[in-house]
Amino acid sequence: MSDPTALPPKGALRGVPIEMRVCVGRAHPTIAELLSMERDTVLPLDRRIEDEVEVIVGDRLVAIGELVELDGDNVGQLAVRLTKVVDAGDAA
Repeated sequence: MSDPTALPPKGALRGVPIEMRVCVGRAHPTIAELLSMERDTVLPLDRRIEDEVEVIVGDRLVAIGELVELDGDNVGQLAVRLTKVVDAGDAA
């Protein structure tokens, strides 16, 4: 019988999908502003369009990048060009 506590082979996890989040900024509205929000409300963020964005997996920062717009068949779609991959030792 196999050991249920044994780790799977390294390659076994490579195909498992993960979710990555891209943080483009934060907003700090008051409760009153939050309660008055409706369709077409513009929520200002603390960053500019050319500022770096954070790429996060779980609760860990894994990379820094910049927003880019794709072209060709994906024109208009946002993407992130990575400018720095965070070393696991740096993220702790």
